[in-house]
Amino acid sequence: MNTLFSNHRHFFPLVLASFLFFSCGRPGSKEAGQEEGPFEERWESLARVNEEPDWLKDAKFGIYFHWGVYSVPAFGSEWYPRTMHVEGMSEYQHHLENYGHPSEFGYHDFVPMFKAEDFDPDQWADLFVKAGARFAGPVAEHHDGFAMWDSDATPWNSMDKGPGRDITGELEKAIRTRGLKFVTTFHHARNLQRYKGKEEEVITREKNLHFQFRKSHYPLYPGMPPTLDDPELNYLYGNIPEPKWLEEVWYAKLVEVVDKYSPDLIYFDSWLNYIPDSMRLRFCTYYLNHALEQDKEVVIVRKQEDLPLECSVDDFEKSRKNHLAEKVWMTDETISNGSWCYTENLKIKPTAEHLHILIDIVSKNGVMMLNISPKADGTIPEDQQRVLLEMGAWLEKYGEAIYGTRPWYTFGEGPTMEPEKDFPGAFQKVTYTERDIRYTTSGSTVYALFMGKPEEGSEVVLESFSHETSGQDIPVKSVSIPGESEALEWKQDDKGLSVRLPSGNLDPMSTVLKIETGE
Repeated sequence: MNTLFSNHRHFFPLVLASFLFFSCGRPGSKEAGQEEGPFEERWESLARVNEEPDWLKDAKFGIYFHWGVYSVPAFGSEWYPRTMHVEGMSEYQHHLENYGHPSEFGYHDFVPMFKAEDFDPDQWADLFVKAGARFAGPVAEHHDGFAMWDSDATPWNSMDKGPGRDITGELEKAIRTRGLKFVTTFHHARNLQRYKGKEEEVITREKNLHFQFRKSHYPLYPGMPPTLDDPELNYLYGNIPEPKWLEEVWYAKLVEVVDKYSPDLIYFDSWLNYIPDSMRLRFCTYYLNHALEQDKEVVIVRKQEDLPLECSVDDFEKSRKNHLAEKVWMTDETISNGSWCYTENLKIKPTAEHLHILIDIVSKNGVMMLNISPKADGTIPEDQQRVLLEMGAWLEKYGEAIYGTRPWYTFGEGPTMEPEKDFPGAFQKVTYTERDIRYTTSGSTVYALFMGKPEEGSEVVLESFSHETSGQDIPVKSVSIPGESEALEWKQDDKGLSVRLPSGNLDPMSTVLKIETGE
C-alpha cells in the first residue's frame, strides 16, 4: 500500500505540542508578556493577534451562501452581472432572448425582481444546525455592488431596494441564537471601475473578450448602463473616483458590517491586492480593535497573498493542501459542480464527495466552509438540503472524530495520489476509495476515517501504527466504532495495527475507528 504522507512525518503527538497554538492572556495576545491594549496601525502590531483561535480549530465545518440579485436570472453563474454585457458569451445571448438588449434592460433592472419573498432566516439557521455546521453567514456583498444588509454607504442594499429587509441582520440574529458563530464574506474589491483607457481594451481584445476591462467587474462598453453618469447607478456599477470609492464605499461598507453585526469571521475574496496596502491595514486594525472591545477572538481569512499570515488564515478555493500544515487553513468549496449561485439545472455533488473533502481537510489541520446556492425567492432547493442533512446525520454519529480534534503525526495513508500543487480546482478530479484513510486525534484517542466502506468482516491494516512507518512505538489499548460498545479484535505487529471489522455497523460514506492509545 502506498502512503500519502511521505515527507510529512513529525514527532508522534500524543502530547500534540507541535500542532497546538493556544492563546495566552487576553484575546489578541499570542503570548503572555506581549504588549496589550489596542492594536496600532502597523502590521507588526497586528502580528500579536491570535489569528487561529481555538473556536475555529474546534469548529471545522461552516456554511455560507452566494445569494443576491445575480440569483434572479439563474443562468450561467454569479458572474452574470459582468458576462451579460459581453457579446459572444452565453449569458449575453440568454439576456438578449429573455430580457432584451443589456443597454435597455440593465443589471439594475433585476433588483426589483429580487424579492426574497420566501426567505425565512430561522428555517435556514435550523438547517445549518442540522447540517452540523458550527459557523455560518452570507456573502455580504459580491462583485456586483449590491449590499445584503441595511446600509447607509450605498443606496443599493437589501433594505432600501429589492427585498426591503436587512438580510444580514436577520441571519445574524437567527444564526447566533442557535449558538453558531457568524461570518460574512466580502468580494467587493473588484467592483471599482479601474479601466485605464483604449490601450488596455485593445490588448485584452486580442486575448479574450471575457478579459476586457479585467480589473473591474463591469465592462465599460459604450451605451451600456455601467457607462452612464448617474449618481445612483454609479454606486452599483463602481463608477466613482477611486479615492472616494476606497474611503466611502469599500472601507465604509466593511466598518458598517463590523459595527452592526460583529462577525466572528470575515473572509476576503480575490482581488484584495487591488486595494492599497494602507487601506487593508486600516481595516484589519479597526476590526481587531473592535473585537478587543468585545473581548472576543475573530478571524480574518485571505484568499491570496494579500494579507500577512501573522494576522490572517489562508484560504484555498475549491482546493486544499496536499500535506499536513502546522497553521490552520481553510477551504471554501461549493455544493455544485458549476455556479456558486443558484442556476437552473445546477448539478449538485453527492454527499459522500463533500464528506470526504471535509475529512481530508480536517486531517491536514484545515477547516471547510461549504457554499450553498439558494434561489432568488429565498428557498434552498431540496437536493441541496438533502446533502446538508446527510452530512449532518453522519456528523451526529461520528462528529467526535471531527469537532475539536487536532492532527496526528500524519494525515493519512492509501493508494490515491493527490496533486503536487494546490491551485484552484487542482483536487476536483481526486476520487478517494475505501482504502484511503485519514487520521485525527483528541487527547490519547486516534480516529481512523475510511474514505468509504471497507468490506464487512475483513481485516484492515493501518500502516501508520507500525514502528517502521512512524519511527516510534505507538501502544494501542483498544479499538471500537464510535457509538458502539463492542470492542473490535485487533493486533499490532511490524506491519502496523490490524483490525477485524464487524459484519455490520459500517457507514457507507465513511467508516470510523476509534483507537485508544497510551501505556
